[in-house]
Amino acid sequence: MLDKNLKPFPDDFFWGASTSAYQVEGANLTDGKGPSCQDVKELPAGTASLDICADHYHRYKEDIALMSEMGFKMYRFSIAWTRILPNGTGEVNQAGIDHYNDVINCCLEHGITPLVTMFHFDMPDALDKRGSWGNRESVDWFVNYAKVLFQSFGDRVKYWLTINEQNMLTLVGPVIGTMHIPEGCTNVLKETYQQNHHMLLAQAKAMQLCHQMLPDAKIGPAPNISLVYPASCKPEDIQASQEFNAIRNWVYLDMAVYGIYNNLVWRFLEEHDATPDIVPGDMDIMKAAHPDFIGFNYYSTATVQKCPADFAVEGEADQQKGGAEAGYFMNAANPNLPKTEFGWEIDPMGYRNTMREMYSRYHLPMITTENGLGAYDTLEDGKVHDQYRINYLRDHIQQLRLAISDGVQMMGYLPWSALDLVSTHEGIRKRYGFIYVDTTDEQVGTLDRYRKDSFFWYKKVIATNGQDLSDLA
Repeated sequence: MLDKNLKPFPDDFFWGASTSAYQVEGANLTDGKGPSCQDVKELPAGTASLDICADHYHRYKEDIALMSEMGFKMYRFSIAWTRILPNGTGEVNQAGIDHYNDVINCCLEHGITPLVTMFHFDMPDALDKRGSWGNRESVDWFVNYAKVLFQSFGDRVKYWLTINEQNMLTLVGPVIGTMHIPEGCTNVLKETYQQNHHMLLAQAKAMQLCHQMLPDAKIGPAPNISLVYPASCKPEDIQASQEFNAIRNWVYLDMAVYGIYNNLVWRFLEEHDATPDIVPGDMDIMKAAHPDFIGFNYYSTATVQKCPADFAVEGEADQQKGGAEAGYFMNAANPNLPKTEFGWEIDPMGYRNTMREMYSRYHLPMITTENGLGAYDTLEDGKVHDQYRINYLRDHIQQLRLAISDGVQMMGYLPWSALDLVSTHEGIRKRYGFIYVDTTDEQVGTLDRYRKDSFFWYKKVIATNGQDLSDLA
């Protein structure tokens, strides 16, 4: 039971949920939209195309009305770069501008604050062919795109996120189809961190531009943060966890907040001849930029141990990740944590630990932009009994309240996802939403929407501002 003396959630706390364009919209080449990297890559098993997904593009009014019924205060969604600029640069697609104007206006009509993610795993294919983030021109591409967004929507959108999970783009980009290593590259690690440097610079310039064009708006990054535990109390395992925390988490936020490269990461890159090429003035730009808040996605923690002396490096994929492949650390099982049916460890207390560590390092307001449970949901007689999701969310919300009581400044909680969508790895069969969408791996269903049990539970949570986390009657 929660302590009676815990602090309540703030009165202006943003309860809501999240989606991303390529995973939920469908209509991936409709109304002038150009192809993104997601449209040309091999899709997750069971996903025939991104033409349908949840058909949010055509049914956003229905979906936002359901979010309003739940009581959402905020809806985090991403804008598809190629729906605005089909080739990534050049001519603006007015149909795309019109669509997102409609989505934003619909949110506001329902009293829902829009939180817009500018880039969520969907680099325009035309820019991929020009080198993607490996091309230094990518900095200008992104800033130009940001300018179009701020001009088009900045009169109504007051909260912005720059790049979703940049650390995942860097660490496992090829796995999720969002980072391309040039053919013939002889130093994969250096190429990876050069692309990362360009993303950091693009983000810094976009934050500066936002503050110039929209002085009343707030903008921040959205990394995936998973606090790293040592596998034991051995000093070498503790050191390994420090190194992995730096590589997996802190280098991205150190740069976003302070404009400095994490010293442990920089040493690691120096030892492998992989430091990025930095143009004079780059660091000044990044030190001058600053986020107003930190958005972060949290699903679980990680556990590592020191690599044995005879650890062998195998393959370019290992070389890119940074760390284990260099003999620094390796993943370890955590016997103290249960797992989802997809093998993800469940660690609600780690959520609180992560928030406390982040706030002590950066002292900025924070908002959880993803947190949720993917599962094989079953629709029976128009109902989905997802008590397992309720349990997961309740345990994390309890820890969120404990973190707020610890003095952590939290702006809101936006779990993944508002409605069922295409999972990055598992297609539509791995469901996260509060709203069930009738579609299957094999064929498109009716696309009808059904309120899961978690829909009604979360509605109660929001209505009581997080006070009532009990099961449904």
